[in-house]
Amino acid sequence: MHTLNEEKVFKDPVHNYIHVQHSTIWRLINTMEFQRLRRIRQLGTSYLTFHGAEHSRFSHSLGVYEITRRIISQFERSGYTDWPNSEKLLALCAALLHDLGHGPFSHSIEEAFHMDHEEWTRRIILGDTEVNAILTEVSVDFPAKVASVIAKDYVNPIVVNLVSSPLDADRMDYLLRDAYYTGVNYGTIDIDRILRMLRPYQGRIVVKESGMHAVEDYLMSRYQMYWQVYFHPVTRSSEIILRQIFRRAKELYQDHYSFNFMIEPLPGLFEDRLSVQDYLKLDEALIQTAFSQWATDKDPVLSELCCRFMHRRLYKYVEVESVDLEMIDEIRREFKRVGLNPEYDLEIDFPTDLPYDVFRPGDESSQKQILLLDREERLREISEVSDIVRSISGIHRGKYHLYYPGSKLKDVISSLPDSISHIFKR
Repeated sequence: MHTLNEEKVFKDPVHNYIHVQHSTIWRLINTMEFQRLRRIRQLGTSYLTFHGAEHSRFSHSLGVYEITRRIISQFERSGYTDWPNSEKLLALCAALLHDLGHGPFSHSIEEAFHMDHEEWTRRIILGDTEVNAILTEVSVDFPAKVASVIAKDYVNPIVVNLVSSPLDADRMDYLLRDAYYTGVNYGTIDIDRILRMLRPYQGRIVVKESGMHAVEDYLMSRYQMYWQVYFHPVTRSSEIILRQIFRRAKELYQDHYSFNFMIEPLPGLFEDRLSVQDYLKLDEALIQTAFSQWATDKDPVLSELCCRFMHRRLYKYVEVESVDLEMIDEIRREFKRVGLNPEYDLEIDFPTDLPYDVFRPGDESSQKQILLLDREERLREISEVSDIVRSISGIHRGKYHLYYPGSKLKDVISSLPDSISHIFKR
């Protein structure tokens, strides 16, 4: 690995400092593809719920790199020497680039257009890009190796575990970083203790049993962050509106509608024909420019949705224990009868539909387990040992939420039958 003549250092509010010692990493950070991540928020629309959540995929990616660097250093101090320098660089590059393919508003745009950010990450790494050119200088097959780590099928599972596992650098950074920027305390974990307790063992990364309590704290923090931040119903309201804007715009485009504003590469997005270069033009500045213009479009549905999103006039919601198709069909019929549009004025949401991977103790997949290594070098899944982890194994699954435009409904609620109106009067 080619080291820099002088170490580069980023000041970071979460890790204090991020250290860059290898020229390949430094050059990757300065590519146009990686710099684009400055224009993609880490938490999508959560800034409309937690006003401090303006941090970017750029800062998160640097954080994942730094944690990976620290884990590798810890392994070396513990006497692990079974990997060549090229594989250490591979792990660092994969950690840095793992989110390269995220689009504007991240998971929301993926849901709207059935995209996969990991697939786009691999396409960017393997495509005609500055990132690919730098990786190819390491070796001709190096870009394919990095893409293989992202795809979780690289030959050495230790490298994959660093970037993708229940206790990986990605999750540790986003818990710490998201907690910091949302202003909550749930994600404050003892990362130094966790990193000291990690060990490579039998082809995967395990935790020394003496570090169990730090991992318990990590899992409890993760549990709280999911339900209090990532699954927050107000954030979900903004995500629903965002998805509906994309849906309406796509419907209009496919009907050859004449928008008051259109810019590349949006037509390619609506037609599912984006090239890598087109995809890289997508960022949140471009999307919000379109939304601000569509807020005055002549299509009333599109303009109202864009106004709602741009001015934070979010849908109201009510919680219900359960829903059945008959009840939803009745609500849709009554909404239509009183002049509402059930296709856009009603959304039924359940938090497990969200694209977050809550840790479920006892998962049969070994790569999704957190294994403890005791003094006799026996491996046990953490829920077998920890009462705390077992206590969250029957994970809280949340309630159904019905989302609707409160400003519209309040004018017609008296026209709805009692069987429906009582739901929205809570």
